[in-house]
Amino acid sequence: MANQTGKDIRRGAFEMIAAMLISGTIGWLVVASGQSPQNVVFVRCALGAPTLAVICVALGLVRKDMLSWRTLALSAAGGAAIVANWVLLFAAYSRASISMSTVAYNTQPFMLVALGAVVFRERITASTAAWLGVAFVGLMLVVKVQPAVLAVPGQYLEGIGYALGAAFFYAVSSIITKRLKGTPPQLIALVQVTLGVFLLAPFVDYHALPGTFMPWADLATIGVVHTGLVYVLLYGAIQKLPTRMTAALSFIYPIVAIVCDRFAFGQTLAWVQLAGAVLILLAAAGVNFGWPIVPMRREGARGVAVKRDAYRTARCD
Repeated sequence: MANQTGKDIRRGAFEMIAAMLISGTIGWLVVASGQSPQNVVFVRCALGAPTLAVICVALGLVRKDMLSWRTLALSAAGGAAIVANWVLLFAAYSRASISMSTVAYNTQPFMLVALGAVVFRERITASTAAWLGVAFVGLMLVVKVQPAVLAVPGQYLEGIGYALGAAFFYAVSSIITKRLKGTPPQLIALVQVTLGVFLLAPFVDYHALPGTFMPWADLATIGVVHTGLVYVLLYGAIQKLPTRMTAALSFIYPIVAIVCDRFAFGQTLAWVQLAGAVLILLAAAGVNFGWPIVPMRREGARGVAVKRDAYRTARCD
């Protein structure tokens, strides 16, 4: 049994690393496609839905007992939040750069902790509040300097705002998904992206859709690979890995996004931005792993464990 567990962990680690490496390139493809955020998300959903449908059928997940009205309603609510998440994050890329949008987006652990406190009455520990302060300082440093590359003049702060909005809607979707415990995540994703097609259809600029091969190749990769394949890898990994390991490997995503931004578009970070990025990612890690920076006293290990488990970092951007 120990050998089997070790094998599962190694396989889960490989799946998680692959998922994060792929996810980190999505900003590059979104910008390279030259499409509006609404068009990109619409095509993503339109291509991702049949891909996930094939996966769900192959796994035997499309069954009547899996699709109760409650499941459909909650999945649809989460889907609306995910669609808003994607549109806002993709809108941020051209305004605040891929690097800075991704860094600001990684404030989502704090959004989730705050919503958990409101919805589930979960206690916010003193250390979590302190990490929030660290993240806030980092965010202030990030917004202090506008990047010279890819940022639309005068729209950098707007882009950061979009990224923060995307983080909020991701947290909303995560809270809703917690109500669907026991429902296969691939099936939840299928309902969400199918809903996304209908939600965005009225807002798509069909005349602006690509007329050449390369932009369609970018969009097809986002729809099939970043939506279908990544869901399979990500949720397969979550089922096999300890929470701490899942959280640790998830930080591959922002690193890959920053590297892609540097080599694909020449985006470099000022030292102030770099310092802010480090503080935000450090604070996110502190919340994920339950690192105490304030003496726990009566909180004990239980308080830390509650906060750590509240955010599994199950991201699929």
